[in-house]
Amino acid sequence: MSLQPKAYLSPEDYLALERSAEFKSDYFDGEIFAMAGASEPHNLIVANTLAEIRQHLKKRPCKVYASDMRVKVSPTGLFTYPDVVVVCGQAQFDDRHLDTLLNPMLIVEVLSDSTEAYDRGRKFEHYRKLESLAEYVLIAQHRPHVESYRRQPDHRWLLTESDGLDGSLRLDAVDCELALAELYDKVEFPAAS
Repeated sequence: MSLQPKAYLSPEDYLALERSAEFKSDYFDGEIFAMAGASEPHNLIVANTLAEIRQHLKKRPCKVYASDMRVKVSPTGLFTYPDVVVVCGQAQFDDRHLDTLLNPMLIVEVLSDSTEAYDRGRKFEHYRKLESLAEYVLIAQHRPHVESYRRQPDHRWLLTESDGLDGSLRLDAVDCELALAELYDKVEFPAAS
């Protein structure tokens, strides 16, 4: 029995398909990866985070994008949909469609059981190749816990963590501080066992 080789899909073919698709998919190295739907806590945390960051950046030259804004990691060829993306200054896009961002300054991912290992590992490895990226934030959805990775001048990444609803998240990339209680507003946590 022989295995059929997978057909390679070019980035241009992916974008043509993606722009007419009814659901979102990531793309890397000729393959498309379907994205699963998100849970209620995931959606609440994304909405809360987006609202809080937007509120802090209202009168500044920064834009906050929701999870429908595709990001291209040009050095590696990954196309993906982060949960929240911030650009300060002029947004740069892959083409005239203005739907594939090239220069995020801040990326936020809310961790799901199915994506946590990827978000922490291989996906972050891709994101680190973005020269524009100054900060990468991971938000847990089953407990109040946030991790922020900040690019240092020597290109190392510094981890800062915050726990508990009385904690706060300092976003150096956009010079603002967010209360974890606001990020987790209306989120119900599973009972401790």
